[in-house]
Amino acid sequence: MDKSLITVTSPLLPDLDDFHAMLKEIWASKWITNNGSFHKQLEKELAAYLKVPFISLFTNGTLPLITALQALRITGEVITTPYSFVATTHALWWNGITPVFVDIDPSTGNMDPDKIEAAITPRTTAIMPVHVYGKPCDTVRIQEIADKYGLKVIYDAAHAFGVEVNGKSILNAGDMSTLSFHATKVYNTIEGGALVMHDEQTKRRIDYLKNFGFADEVTVVAPGINSKMDEVRAVYGLLNLRQVDSAIAARRQVAIKYREALSGVDGITFFDDMPGVKHNYSYFPIFIDAEKYGMTRDELYYRMKEHNVLGRRYFYPLISTFGTYRALQSAMPENLINAHRMADSVICLPMHHALGDWDIKRVLDCIM
Repeated sequence: MDKSLITVTSPLLPDLDDFHAMLKEIWASKWITNNGSFHKQLEKELAAYLKVPFISLFTNGTLPLITALQALRITGEVITTPYSFVATTHALWWNGITPVFVDIDPSTGNMDPDKIEAAITPRTTAIMPVHVYGKPCDTVRIQEIADKYGLKVIYDAAHAFGVEVNGKSILNAGDMSTLSFHATKVYNTIEGGALVMHDEQTKRRIDYLKNFGFADEVTVVAPGINSKMDEVRAVYGLLNLRQVDSAIAARRQVAIKYREALSGVDGITFFDDMPGVKHNYSYFPIFIDAEKYGMTRDELYYRMKEHNVLGRRYFYPLISTFGTYRALQSAMPENLINAHRMADSVICLPMHHALGDWDIKRVLDCIM
């Protein structure tokens, strides 16, 4: 019996010989950070690949969120979702902004546009939706609401690398979008992230803010932070960009096999691909109806663990239940019925480019 560990994800790794060759170039130049040539090259290549006008690289995926809020001078309250990774809301809190949670659309896991207007108050300055699991938000309706009330929109697109709707990148929606290049993501730079913006002036301001606020050697234009990406991770990212399409194609095949096998299992549901959307297959969440399935979500989760198959209850528990946020009026469970239901039923199955047929069979044998 195969007892090797099947992890929920596996990092996309560049060829070690290619990486070593590029490291030699860095060592020869002795320029290892501070907007070096590979950093500039990666920004240029990512902007082209992602079909966005301007992109600024960061050392992780949380700091672009924090910096976007600073750059747009967001204050007061921001409407957001409880169904996300905690970094989404923590970025607000670190900026002294109060998150206002609204419920999700159960058909996507994303913020429900129908719930946004009722949450707007005189203190609301922005909306921060999340493209959950890389599934696009209803960006048209969200923008209509934002325009109606004069609000900014910042998309947490940590899961949405390369996702497009009708051939257009979803990263161009709103005022800014942020990306994570963490090792667990479809595309990674070990740790890393980026901020997407629409114009050169905004990029210049973002680049100042991520470098202590320096505009030149003697001029500090704002109280910035240090969140630059170094040259080592930039070359790692350049090499991974060459193979990310094949990795996404492999992930798609895993999703197809999961869907074919699980489509007839009573009590298990999952998301299908959305029409007109180029997905990246970053996650494969399933949702357990305990009454129909005959087992609770947690029972299945621990059963998988016993067989060395790691799923993840992603996102459980809800951000709104954590100590920092649960006293907020918007965090009351009765306001977030769909989010609680999804959080209590979800397991993300192993999903990555390196899963073989035998791995997939072992995952499915735990479930069926």
